[in-house]
Amino acid sequence: MNERQLFQQHLAQTSAEPIGLSISSASGNYLYGTDGKKYLDLIGGISVCNIGHRHPAVVEAIKKQADAYLHVMVYGELVQSPQVQYAGLLTQHLPPSLNCVYFTNSGAEATEGAIKLARRATGRPNIISCRKSYHGSTTGALSLMGDEYWRNAFRPLIPGIKRFDYNSPELIAAIDEDTACVVIETIQAEAGVIEPHIEWLQQLRQRCNDTGTLLAMDEIQCAFGRTGKLWGFEHYGVVPDIVLLGKALGGGMPLGAFIAPQQLMQQLSHDPVLGHITTFGGHPVCCAAGMAAMQALLNEELITSVPTKEAQFRSLLLHPEIKEVRSKGLLIAIELDSPEHVLHTLKGCLEKGLFSDWFLFAPNCIRVAPPLTITEAEISTACDILKSCL
Repeated sequence: MNERQLFQQHLAQTSAEPIGLSISSASGNYLYGTDGKKYLDLIGGISVCNIGHRHPAVVEAIKKQADAYLHVMVYGELVQSPQVQYAGLLTQHLPPSLNCVYFTNSGAEATEGAIKLARRATGRPNIISCRKSYHGSTTGALSLMGDEYWRNAFRPLIPGIKRFDYNSPELIAAIDEDTACVVIETIQAEAGVIEPHIEWLQQLRQRCNDTGTLLAMDEIQCAFGRTGKLWGFEHYGVVPDIVLLGKALGGGMPLGAFIAPQQLMQQLSHDPVLGHITTFGGHPVCCAAGMAAMQALLNEELITSVPTKEAQFRSLLLHPEIKEVRSKGLLIAIELDSPEHVLHTLKGCLEKGLFSDWFLFAPNCIRVAPPLTITEAEISTACDILKSCL
């Protein structure tokens, strides 16, 4: 069998019509097919490759760590330099209260850890999340997910979850002394790039303070400069009690984290001991790669160019078939009239060497979340191709 047949027969499929593009290599802002075709990458592995594919500093860090050691022991038992150094770098660039890092394998696992931490720390049963939210596909994360279509086939899920519309006063009013935490995306990505109202988010923060409820903010897609600031919550004048990270955290390697004040996180270490544990979370190679990626992001000052690139996309994405463009930095949703129009356009883009995708809760929108290294010339090319395919 050839590789495509092996893919179809022996690799678990997640949809009836996978994209099925065969990749031979990736570098910078481009993917290369096994047929030699070059594709400008407009989604960066879904907000993973913020500094581009195979950044030299990341590749070098992976090689260096692989020469030292790979897995040595389950998370938290041994002092492993890549974990310790990366935790230090992250907390150095976060608000002082967010000073303790728990590394996981993925963003979904970070969500699971945050759920456990909130219930352990508060002793409360209930959690509030938002409709059209996405926090991962594991059982706890799925329980938070804000769309019944995705949840229904896997019931029963974890109890005590209440869901409300993002930006709604009803969500704030529902927070009480039985609420362990509120889990929200800083910016709703899969809903098609929906921003919080500043006043609403600040009122939410205050209500959590008043009731002793923890506020967990999912920065898995919008962190590491994608919005024009290192952390998305910096735009809105609030600081979460728990921040969830993933995607770009590993620089292209699998890595997630939930970060909270040390006095909260310490409660996972007793009653019971090993209250949260993982074998491969914070793998030394992944942490080395992630730290190299974050240092490159900061050293190359990629974040400062994001607003200019966002403005360029918005100025060029003018077309009768485009109903609306919503954006926060280089997280952009291009709304068309139907999901069918989106799929037709994406297929045309792929034929012309442009790789993009859609959103789970906004299938009538084209996703644009390129590496932050995308150039002005590449933005112009991408917009020309996209408009030619509408």
